[in-house]
Amino acid sequence: MSQHTILISIGSNIEREHYTKQSLVALKQHFSDVAVSSVYESEAVGFNGSPFYNAAARATTSKSIEEVCAILKAIEKDNGRVHTDKKFCARTLDLDLLTYDSKVTTTPVVLPREEICYNAFVLWPLAELVPNDIHPETQETYAKMWQNFDKQKQQLWPIDFTWS
Repeated sequence: MSQHTILISIGSNIEREHYTKQSLVALKQHFSDVAVSSVYESEAVGFNGSPFYNAAARATTSKSIEEVCAILKAIEKDNGRVHTDKKFCARTLDLDLLTYDSKVTTTPVVLPREEICYNAFVLWPLAELVPNDIHPETQETYAKMWQNFDKQKQQLWPIDFTWS
């Protein structure tokens, strides 16, 4: 069975410390070789809300893209995430599949996830976690993408956070 490398974004702005830690526990139950970035705090983007904790995770899996997405949604639900009609709202836990190997696809989800290129809270943790990995579409490393990113656009700062 072949192994796939996946990158996942982690976000929380309700009981942030608790749910951010829970994300790692849950990811380790479903995937192998899980590694996480530092945790960053950012202002809510797209709506007025409490600041978020954000991070990125890398893991390996033999599961399909559909299965990975279903697991991420189940983890969110198990952690009290209520999916509303509103795209931008407060949440206990937000887990998004960013990449699946270097696959470029639009179904069942858009990969690589577009916000890698325009959200600092996604790109900075990736640049730290997997600086030399290459974005499947831009063909640049995440470190290079972060270096060229307009850092005035969104405020983001690393915080002192203990994962366990």
